[in-house]
Amino acid sequence: MTAPDSTAARTALWRALHVAVDPPPHVFDDELGLRLADPGEGWRDRDDMDPATAGRYRAGMVARARFVEDLVVDQASRGVGQYVLLGAGLDTFAQRRPEVAARLRVFEVDQPGPQAWKRARLDELGLGVPEWLRLVPVDFETTSWWDRLTDAGFAADEPAVVASTGVSMYLTKAANAATLRRIAGFAPGSTLAMTFMLPPELLDDGERARHRATAGKAEAAGTPFVSSFSPAEILALAREAGFGEAVHVSGDELDERYFAGRADGLRLARGEEFLVATAGAADRGRPAASS
Repeated sequence: MTAPDSTAARTALWRALHVAVDPPPHVFDDELGLRLADPGEGWRDRDDMDPATAGRYRAGMVARARFVEDLVVDQASRGVGQYVLLGAGLDTFAQRRPEVAARLRVFEVDQPGPQAWKRARLDELGLGVPEWLRLVPVDFETTSWWDRLTDAGFAADEPAVVASTGVSMYLTKAANAATLRRIAGFAPGSTLAMTFMLPPELLDDGERARHRATAGKAEAAGTPFVSSFSPAEILALAREAGFGEAVHVSGDELDERYFAGRADGLRLARGEEFLVATAGAADRGRPAASS
């Protein structure tokens, strides 16, 4: 077994830190990921857990998680019965939201080693793997995630919600295009929510400096950022892939949706935004979007 990479663990810790240090109302309430990650005593003393300096990144993590789960809840209410998480990491939807998850088939697609580690941690915590959750181990270097997904019981002729957050920047543009083409071929009404990274030149000076610092850390960790897209580029790529509809959800829209009116001034860091794309022509509702 291989422990989750530092990015997956940090995401889980930031989710928990939001509940611990930010005043309510909480945008996203997930302390189970912290139990899974099991970082040991002193995790809040880490530099990347500093409540003040890491606040905008923490806000970004909880905003993107909340956006995806709002979409899943909405689509489930419209009869969609499948939810696929590409690069699931330490996501805990299947355990935290049984009232929704039990009405779905939830597929967590991830690397075999970290996924085996997660399964073991779920067992150690006495949670196990609920009947609605399918863990789908995939070595993305050698194996088709689509083949493994269908082997795990995914119904290709039924619509699904697909979430891919914090993944596209680590893939080449060609690999992202291939993923979009595959998901565009899902059953009509299927919806993809995928984050993408903006090019540095589209950020203001302060955000550009933060981006460069983050990119440097990613490269030092052996997981460099290799792709970014302007909103126009990602929309064009989605339409070329075959999606019937594609919209861009900006950081400003996420701020307005989840952080407006907060007394603590919490706002998310700029740089990672959403593509929401719908396969086929079925209209199952859409999120507010800028373009």
